[in-house]
Amino acid sequence: MYNFNNSKKFALIKKDKSNKQSWDRKIIKLCNKINSKDDYFTTSSCSGRIVLLKDEKKKKPGLFLFRTHEKITFSQLKKELQKASSKVKRGMVIFKQEPCLLSVSSRNKESQWQLFNKARNNGWKKSGILSIDRKFLVELISTENISFPVIKDENILVNDNFLKIIIKKANYNLDSCWKKIDILFCLIK
Repeated sequence: MYNFNNSKKFALIKKDKSNKQSWDRKIIKLCNKINSKDDYFTTSSCSGRIVLLKDEKKKKPGLFLFRTHEKITFSQLKKELQKASSKVKRGMVIFKQEPCLLSVSSRNKESQWQLFNKARNNGWKKSGILSIDRKFLVELISTENISFPVIKDENILVNDNFLKIIIKKANYNLDSCWKKIDILFCLIK
């Protein structure tokens, strides 16, 4: 039989299984606030990130060639692209700027819907209810994202002017994600 209190206690003491092995700096305050509430606990979170990754069907070691949860500069991305192009002799590398994400287990359907509506009505537009029995899981996802191939068979596919435009947009998107995190933090009483 599912016991919310026991599940919350176990979830909050278990080892972080993410590749990063820690919470993102920009979302930790929100996670702590949610976890301090009797009716919720977080199961997964990301404040938004920029990555270079191999175009693979399945996750496997070495998939991520570069990952940051902070803004990037042109010189930083250019350096990482050059490193990635020397590592991937065959195949493609994808540039991604991914949105903030938060998965939360709720005590019951009412608390689940309260959190879902607060997030959905304040910019977390790709949010959804994952489970409505026992665990009452909700996944909150923002909309800011970019994804395109950037390297194919060692060759960088985009020029510097394009990279400068993408960096500006990706950094703007991360700022937008972080504002939504701050707004949701303020809405949770």
